[in-house]
Amino acid sequence: MTLEAGVRLGPYTVTGSLGAGGMGEVYRARDTKLNREVALKVLPDAFTNDPDRLARFQREAEVLASLNHPNIAGIHGLEDSGDVRALVLELVEGPTLEERIAAGMTLDDVVPIARQIADALEAAHEAGVIHRDLKPANVKVRNDGTVKVLDFGLAKAMQPETSDPGLSLSPTISLAAAATQMGMVIGTAAYMAPEQAKGKPVDKRADIWAFGAVLYEMLTGRKAFGGEDVSETMAHVLTKKVAWDTLPDDTPQALVRLMRRCLERDPKTRLRDIGEARIALSTPSETAEAPAPVTDHPTTASAGWTRTLVVAGSAAAATALVTIGIASIISVPADPPPSNASSFR
Repeated sequence: MTLEAGVRLGPYTVTGSLGAGGMGEVYRARDTKLNREVALKVLPDAFTNDPDRLARFQREAEVLASLNHPNIAGIHGLEDSGDVRALVLELVEGPTLEERIAAGMTLDDVVPIARQIADALEAAHEAGVIHRDLKPANVKVRNDGTVKVLDFGLAKAMQPETSDPGLSLSPTISLAAAATQMGMVIGTAAYMAPEQAKGKPVDKRADIWAFGAVLYEMLTGRKAFGGEDVSETMAHVLTKKVAWDTLPDDTPQALVRLMRRCLERDPKTRLRDIGEARIALSTPSETAEAPAPVTDHPTTASAGWTRTLVVAGSAAAATALVTIGIASIISVPADPPPSNASSFR
């Protein structure tokens, strides 16, 4: 359903269109009660005519409302006005990450944005929520550098999946299957984890895969997995090797290792927790005393980030180093212990 400027939905007056997606049309509107700008995501007819989907959407709206984090676009309410049902969302000004990628990004641009995305996902995962549709178009970057992850309204609470494979696919896939020629599905399929593409149950590791794909795209300006149509794209997700040689020459090796862990096809060997990525992407100022790695030789621009990433190892690794140090006091080994430990191998 298309709404014209001036149309009223309850206390909200539509002032313009913001775009469309698999979950419906999005409009800029004015909240006449609280005198603020908001975004209205109007649900498509497929939802409004399906009681089961409406019930599920109601639950997901409640989950979204429970997420309170500076890097997650919030929800103000759910408006039901006649035949129109819409989410009332925080209006986030600024370009999408998709637009930022198209304009070109440096390593210094990429790392703080990636860290904020990881921070948002970590908060959601701790609340038992997976996004399931993370992609550059669902991330906005405000002019002050603050990142807002959008469309957590599509997220599904972590619970046993239905036996119907179609329902475990990305919501964009299930709602927009007829729009393949428009490229809407292709953009989503490119970020789907292999288990999600196969219709298997998914958990937070699907978001971690998508995070790795988004991080790769920020660094290279190209999708990790693409194709001419949804079938080819999903085939690439399942089988194609990532073109690691397209990464910029100054990409720290520890950052490459992080992406490799995120993009492991077997979820059992994939990075287990997005919090590990957030720690690895901490700013250099937070780890100013961290030693630079011996084996990596980054350019000046990326040296600080490499130091940060290398010291983001597990507590177990740190304990192992302490044990080696104590042992060396007791007896001198035939071969000296390694002087450097690295994360994300």
